[in-house]
Amino acid sequence: MKVNNVWLEGFKTVGLSLIFAFGFRTFVAESRYVASGSMLPTLEVNDRVMADKVSYHFENPQRGDIVLFSPTKKLQEQNFHDTFIKRAIGLPGEKVEIKAGRVYINDKLLRENYIGDTKGEDWGPVIVPPNSYLVLGDNRQDSYDGRYWGFVPRDRIIGKAFVRFWPFDRLGKLKPNFTNTSTR
Repeated sequence: MKVNNVWLEGFKTVGLSLIFAFGFRTFVAESRYVASGSMLPTLEVNDRVMADKVSYHFENPQRGDIVLFSPTKKLQEQNFHDTFIKRAIGLPGEKVEIKAGRVYINDKLLRENYIGDTKGEDWGPVIVPPNSYLVLGDNRQDSYDGRYWGFVPRDRIIGKAFVRFWPFDRLGKLKPNFTNTSTR
C-alpha cells in the first residue's frame, strides 16, 4: 500500500509540474531563439529572449516594443510558419513613411538610436489600418518585414520581448531607445 502511495504522489507531482510548465508557457511567458540577423544590432543571431504574454491582454503594443507574432496570412502563403520577432513602429491610424532610410510618423522624424546604417529605398506613405501594426527589423538593410508583406493584425501578436537571457555577457532588459517618441 505504501509503494502505491509513493507512485501516486510521484505521478501527481510530475503531472502538476507538466501542467504548470505548459500553462506558464502558453499564458504567461515563453523563451524564443533569435534565428536571423534582422534585428541587429539589438538582437544577434543565437540570442535567447523571454517574451511577456500577459501585458498585451491589458494594454496594446507601443512604438518601440519588440514583439513576437505568428505569421500573417500573407506570410503563411509564402510558407512561413515560425514566430517572427520585430519592432513595432507604426501604430493603428498613423501615417508612416520612410525617406532616405529614416522613418517618419505623421510627418515627424522618428529618431531611432538602435539602428545602424539607414540607407535604403523610400517607402510609403501608408496609413496603418485599425487594429494593426507596422513592424520593422532594426537591421533595415537585411530585414524581411512589414515593408514587404504588410501589417500585423493585433490578434497575431503573441507577446513582448522584455529581456535577453542568453548569452550571459549580453544579459539585460530590452527597451525602446528613442531620443524622441512624440510623433503626434
